[in-house]
Amino acid sequence: MRRILCHIYIIGVALLLSACGADQAMKKGDKFYALGEYFDAAAQYKKAYTQTPPKDRATRGKRALKLADSYRRINYTQKAIAAYNNAVRYKQADSTALLHLGQMLLKNGSYKEAEKTFKALLDSMPDNPLVESGLKSARMAPNWKQEYSGYTVKKQEIFNSRRAEYSPMLAGDDSEQLFFSSTRNQALGDELSGITGTKNADIFFSQKDDKGKWLKPEAIESELNTDMDEGACSFSPDGKTMYLTVCKTDPSYPRFAQIATSPRSDASWGKASVLELTKDTLSTFAHPAVSPDGEWLYFVSDMPGGEGGYDLWRARLTTSGIGEIENLGKSINTRGNELFPTFRPNGDLYFSSNGHPGMGGLDIYIATRQGTLEHPGYPLNSQGDDFGMTFEGLHNRGYFASNRGDARGWDHIYSFEKYEVIQTVKGWVYEQDGYELPDGLVYMVGNDGTNLKLSVKGDGSFTQEIKPNVDYVFLGTCKGFLNHKEQLRVDTTSESKEYVLQFPLASISAPVLINNIFYDFDKATLRPESAEALDELVVLLNENPNVTIELSAHTDYRGSAEYNERLSQRRAESVVNYLIDHGIAKDRLSPVGYGKGKPKVIKRKLTEKYDWLKEGDVLTEEFIQKLGDEEKQEICNQLNRRTEFIVLRTTYGLFDDQGKLKEKTENKKPAQEDAAPTQDDSLF
Repeated sequence: MRRILCHIYIIGVALLLSACGADQAMKKGDKFYALGEYFDAAAQYKKAYTQTPPKDRATRGKRALKLADSYRRINYTQKAIAAYNNAVRYKQADSTALLHLGQMLLKNGSYKEAEKTFKALLDSMPDNPLVESGLKSARMAPNWKQEYSGYTVKKQEIFNSRRAEYSPMLAGDDSEQLFFSSTRNQALGDELSGITGTKNADIFFSQKDDKGKWLKPEAIESELNTDMDEGACSFSPDGKTMYLTVCKTDPSYPRFAQIATSPRSDASWGKASVLELTKDTLSTFAHPAVSPDGEWLYFVSDMPGGEGGYDLWRARLTTSGIGEIENLGKSINTRGNELFPTFRPNGDLYFSSNGHPGMGGLDIYIATRQGTLEHPGYPLNSQGDDFGMTFEGLHNRGYFASNRGDARGWDHIYSFEKYEVIQTVKGWVYEQDGYELPDGLVYMVGNDGTNLKLSVKGDGSFTQEIKPNVDYVFLGTCKGFLNHKEQLRVDTTSESKEYVLQFPLASISAPVLINNIFYDFDKATLRPESAEALDELVVLLNENPNVTIELSAHTDYRGSAEYNERLSQRRAESVVNYLIDHGIAKDRLSPVGYGKGKPKVIKRKLTEKYDWLKEGDVLTEEFIQKLGDEEKQEICNQLNRRTEFIVLRTTYGLFDDQGKLKEKTENKKPAQEDAAPTQDDSLF
């Protein structure tokens, strides 16, 4: 009897200690959960669940429910399903729990079971759009998997590790860099995140080598990365500003993601500083994406005023800071979560959602420029989370992230491609006889109603999609330079093709060399081969009708100063007469012969051709004779024998005799000319 009583006593003490341990684990789990540290919360809830006697069905069911919710939030899909089923078995699953169970079944690809779950919810949640969306998803997903969408998807092992990689973003003038977020072991810090059980994410990047092959990813070596979370980055159109999501750690306060910016100095990214969108400090702001025109910052937030869950919003970017903020509305946002906005360069908005009908988890959707919402199908979308698109140029190819097939719910980077016939124009804006102009703008007007303002990249280039059988006018501009116009019309084709346009802009403040001007020996007579260059000058003056120029001719140092001045004056007058004969007003032109009085000053661009010259060298007689080498001396003499022009005024024809600005004519112009900027539009 004493042995039996002792045994009962020991069991009772064990049960009491177990109950106390379970309660302590629940308290710890609740604390972690409140802070958003769901990985740590799940560990405590699991401990509490296993220590709860099976006979205590209600308590065991409630703890299973909390465990399921934590697993759901950290993408442990199969474990979440098992925990939700335990809550159902112990009759502690309410309608919300069944909704989440249905969503997890979708994410697991268990479409028949998901359909049963959502059908059962129709009675208890008849007006819930997430139930309706889930039921549609369960029925439509199997069909999507059978249909051919045209996409090819491949896992990219070069970028992936044994941890998570997500939100890839291409950068560089030729998409030669790929930035992405990763929780791999090389991330800064020693502690593991209570949210994911891995390190906090840092931003890494990979670079293409000379053969176009991706190199092994490296961490950004600057103050950008910290031992906290940095992720989901994007770039301004000029590539000079990085927008990213940061999440600070506070052991006693919930973690709210914020949007930050990092400036680029040379090839290095600076320390991130938080971008204040609103005064709201209790909402999440994440996943920034700048529109292709640079005028709007799109982002994700759960701030008040949305449709439910996380919504897509946008804020106007102005020179004085953040402007108006607006929700993207019910056509895009749902009661679920809309996340990871990004843009294809053609203006289509890509984002991920679990609120629209999909294949499970987060699916990628396309909000087109035409106002439609499209589901791109399988295999771009899968039963897992698919998100974070980035595009290589205008073509429908690039990279995205997905946790398909990963039991731990970790994300990895995949490539995608869908063949499309796309005709594009690539333009280069640069200083005439100089380098690229990264501050240039190109106005693109078409007789189909196209009216765009295109910023150029760091190398002075832009790429834009064009349509066949449309007449386009492109006007290259930059502050401090004259305009340059190009026209283009292309035919329908069965293959993708790129057309190249050049926009050499003449400086307003510095002499501009007119190449390929030839005279008869010792005379001022223009030779026939000069016509092409002079005709281009006629076009330039017609495109910039409000400028006057000084047209100058120069000789080398050989011969007397008086003779050279007379010869160069006559040569300058020959060029001016040619321009007048081709329709340029005489009072816009001033011919000047400088003889040998203004030797050429070497620009940096010319030193690439003649490495024995330095920027700033002045080709005086003394300088040339010191060279010694006869070939080099002759090259310098050739450089001195030149024809140039320099802009004198940019207000020709704008004012009347009393000095008042003339009124614009009321005559109706063609649509193309209406949209093109002119001299009085302050382009200078």
